[in-house]
Amino acid sequence: MQAMANRSCIIRLSRYKNALNRLRTLNFVRVFSDNLADAAGVTAAQVRKDFSLFGITGNRRGGYRVDELAEQLNKILGKDQLHEFIVIGVGNIGRALLHYPGFERSGINIAAGFDIDPAKFNRDSKPPVLPLDQLAGVIKSRDIKLAILAVPDYAAQQVLELVLSAGIRGVLNFAPICLKAPAGCVINNINLETELENLIYFVNAANGGN
Repeated sequence: MQAMANRSCIIRLSRYKNALNRLRTLNFVRVFSDNLADAAGVTAAQVRKDFSLFGITGNRRGGYRVDELAEQLNKILGKDQLHEFIVIGVGNIGRALLHYPGFERSGINIAAGFDIDPAKFNRDSKPPVLPLDQLAGVIKSRDIKLAILAVPDYAAQQVLELVLSAGIRGVLNFAPICLKAPAGCVINNINLETELENLIYFVNAANGGN
């Protein structure tokens, strides 16, 4: 049975995986915890601690085989199979997500976008953009469990309830409001304004407030 890790650990595993992908393109066969620590901005001891949580072991002298470690991390992160998402809200953020080319390389497929504006509907585009009233049917017919919300804050709670009732169990929320996860659902809230404010603060703080 796979171990349960906290969010910080999973973020680090993603960084290790990305570092391994870069090393593979450079034809590296083996990697050491020190190399991965540098890539993730942590200590080598933290790398080994994260790996031990999932039963991943290396050789003190030989390190880790890059291909084997990448395969293990992909399995832990669910990247060894295709995951389908839907996007609700086809404004600037939603449109960018619908056509982001990097998802395919990560084992992610955007099945469809949904909106209430008829001017945005396009059944022939890839992925198609459909009316919101067709959302439940698509979710159920394709057994989709994951959704991205890119709707205004005043609509987010209503849309969340709609997708959950249709069978969605994981939501990435770009609406500028913190949605709470009911039992059986995971919600990751991303507030771009808050992230930018944090960035501004820490840059100013590092420069003495100038």
